[in-house]
Amino acid sequence: MEDGISLFSRLPSAKQGSKSKQGSASKTTNQKLNSNEKPNAHLDSHNGEDPGVGRSNAAHAATTSVSASSKRTAESLEIDETASFRDLGLSEWLDKVCTSLGMTHPTLVQRGCIPAILQGRDVIGVAHTGSGKTAAFALPILQRLSKDPYGIFALVLTPTRELAFQLADQFRALGAGQTLKESVVIGGLDMQAQTKELARRPHVVIATPGRLRQLLSLDSDLAPAFRRASFLVLDEADRLLEPTFESDLAAIMQILPEERQTLLFSATMTRTLTELQTALLRDAYHFQAYEGLQTAGPNLKEEYMLIPAKVKEVYLVHLLQSLEERSVRSAIVFAGTCRGCALLAALLEELKISATALHSGLPQKRRMAALDRFKGGSIPILLATDVASRGLDIPTVDLVVNFDLPTLARDYVHRVGRTARAGRKGWSLSFVSQYDVELVQKIEQLTGKQLEKFELEEGEVLKGITQVYAARRAASLRVTDLENKAESGARGGLNTRKNKHKKRKAPAADGG
Repeated sequence: MEDGISLFSRLPSAKQGSKSKQGSASKTTNQKLNSNEKPNAHLDSHNGEDPGVGRSNAAHAATTSVSASSKRTAESLEIDETASFRDLGLSEWLDKVCTSLGMTHPTLVQRGCIPAILQGRDVIGVAHTGSGKTAAFALPILQRLSKDPYGIFALVLTPTRELAFQLADQFRALGAGQTLKESVVIGGLDMQAQTKELARRPHVVIATPGRLRQLLSLDSDLAPAFRRASFLVLDEADRLLEPTFESDLAAIMQILPEERQTLLFSATMTRTLTELQTALLRDAYHFQAYEGLQTAGPNLKEEYMLIPAKVKEVYLVHLLQSLEERSVRSAIVFAGTCRGCALLAALLEELKISATALHSGLPQKRRMAALDRFKGGSIPILLATDVASRGLDIPTVDLVVNFDLPTLARDYVHRVGRTARAGRKGWSLSFVSQYDVELVQKIEQLTGKQLEKFELEEGEVLKGITQVYAARRAASLRVTDLENKAESGARGGLNTRKNKHKKRKAPAADGG
């Protein structure tokens, strides 16, 4: 199986396009903007020079140093901490949109990446969760689109369905007042409707790789719609470059033009991204907002609790029943598998504890409903797999519980990054059984931070063991019953299709 490096090495890239765009952009680097520029109501009504390059030099005033590198050279760019969105080269209309959304000053990753994207360069942007990475690529894409609107202008790939919807929401918000057309292409929704949407040539397509590849394979007329795409964005790039998505990405890359910009954004700097930066993306600008892999910072209290594996559910129930007295308004509980998540959901339902579940085994409508109820505050507890650990904008999460520790230490960082966001305090608590000690050591080695020990009064916790065990048995029976029904339904559907196929062939067999 190939890794992300070998995948990209044999696919069309933006090398030629990036080079030519950068050359034309540099000619206008010192041009002044028209101070009377006004925002227009439609994407196709913006005229005149692109201010994206004209003001980009302001982003390089010497205050905060951030490393940037390319295949040929190693740059040491200075990022102005006081730079405004206008200083970065964005148009007045986008600056006003940002202000209306409460984005008064660009974040570090935005200050570091927006000028390079507007200059036409490939970019690898690495910054922690909640740092504003989406706006860092969406704003320059919208600005470039406003100068030459057509579809399909940008393809944004992301690993999960929920992230795709969130990205679409952010594009709509940042493109407010414009005739922006975006399309979300994900599994779990009607394929025919999605095909029709793509045939209408939306400006921005936000997709999960599997569903997009499926649509492309079923309708050969869709591929030409992507031949003129100016941007390819890989959001959560470290996930997308894993072997899981390899074949889907390979098929998608074949339909994209060579003259495009490729933007890779991630919260984690992996070996694959490092090698891409130095070997495959010509003149790629690499921005990293911090050194190494960090958790949410000083406002996050990271603790662990030693628990025998057979009573983990008992401790979880006791903890969740005491959230209010611990001033915890909302909590995410991470399970290692979809079935484990479903079992916890059934267990808490048996015990009348208000919670909702989010995992890939649920229909898309139920997944979105669960997320909306949790984000809206009507449900205080979200039970989830790692589908909820990346990128989702859930503003107020007080507690993250690792009921099952992740097998990869970096996934721990993404999980606990759901709390202590935007300067708020947060708490993460990891359940550690006798089988998990090595995982904890790997986490501490990666983060450079030692987890603190947390304890509950064992006698108090175990008072509920009989009730929890009874609920656990009932939950297990319910989940098993649902699985059997689903399997039976799948077999029935297969037999129905086989029978229909036989009926269609019957006349031919009789010589008709």
